Amino acid sequence: MAPQREWLERDFYKDLGVASDASSEEIQKAYRKLAAELHPDRNPGNAEAEERFKRVSEAKSVLSDPEKKKEYDETRAMFAGGRFRGGGNGFPGGFPGGGGTTYTTSTGADFNIGDLFGGGGGGGGGESGGFGDIFEGLFNRGGRAQSTSRPRRGKDLETETTLPFRDAAVGTTVPLRVTSPSPCTSCHGSGAKAGTSPKVCASCNGSGYVSRNQGAFGFSEPCQDCQGTGSRIDDPCTDCAGSGVTVRARTINVRIPPGVEDGQRIRLAGQGEAGRRGAPSGDLYVVVHVKADRVFTRTGQDLKLTLPVSISELILGATVSVPTLEGSVGVKIPAGTTDGRTLRVRGRGVPKRAGGAGDLLVTVKVAVPPKLDDAAREAMQVYAQAERACGFDPRADWGR
Repeated sequence: MAPQREWLERDFYKDLGVASDASSEEIQKAYRKLAAELHPDRNPGNAEAEERFKRVSEAKSVLSDPEKKKEYDETRAMFAGGRFRGGGNGFPGGFPGGGGTTYTTSTGADFNIGDLFGGGGGGGGGESGGFGDIFEGLFNRGGRAQSTSRPRRGKDLETETTLPFRDAAVGTTVPLRVTSPSPCTSCHGSGAKAGTSPKVCASCNGSGYVSRNQGAFGFSEPCQDCQGTGSRIDDPCTDCAGSGVTVRARTINVRIPPGVEDGQRIRLAGQGEAGRRGAPSGDLYVVVHVKADRVFTRTGQDLKLTLPVSISELILGATVSVPTLEGSVGVKIPAGTTDGRTLRVRGRGVPKRAGGAGDLLVTVKVAVPPKLDDAAREAMQVYAQAERACGFDPRADWGR
């Protein structure tokens, strides 16, 4: 995460190498390419690649979220054009006034700066700080500074896994290897050397901001001594340089619920990038890809398969063994069943989260023998004669 003052100077589109009107598919494609090139596993010890990897990940977390992308674009346009008017307390040069958090654009629309990339909740970007902190902390009436500095929550991360069809249908647990910023194991995320702890910053009394008066306004900015965190570390941890975060590889066992579909995202709360100095971690989203199966397909919670059968089994009827997700089951084919008919086996489909399961849909398809011996051919000729004798004509109503 860039320091607050750098937010408006950052060009997320430039970081990803895409145009400002790039589609979500182009953004995702650019991110995947850069992430693969800059990943710490491929660039061990390369600080520049690691920093670019972080910048690319941050840009993707904003631009891949439609709401945040829209707000980011609007804010950049309004800020560049000087089109802010503080709600009733205008500030020279078009900057927001200090009387509140909701401002009005030149078009008359209300715009809540505090909501933009703020709040530590889950979801798309999952970060505190950013534009909201800039405006909330930079301008205020009468020298009234922010009371506290919000912790910087870690970014959300995304990874992928590919499962066999049947594992995805019944559910499974898979180990995932993730390389990402994680809490430092030496200082447990505090940033202070083992045996010590951070101290309240004396310059800002732990608020993270320092204030000074300028005319009728109070001007506050992030404290330079503690970088806006509200605390100082006299003896920083040598393994993480006081950040509380190190990039390391870890294995996470992910429980895949039954019935997961191709492309579905699974959220693992608190398993994303670690927050700085003990702040909450972001979330990890696992995109599941499902391989095709040689027997089964599915529609919702119903399984589907095509069952090869002989002509005699359709004519005379039979009970045939059919595979399911859990062993085999006997399916009765009634005498006189037509080719292409679908038989339903209840409760043998994909498990449902609320309990029970969908159905198994079995479509019969005649398999014609490519070659018959003399005995089989003679028997078939006798059958054909008997078939004609009983008056059966397969094309009786066809072509009329």
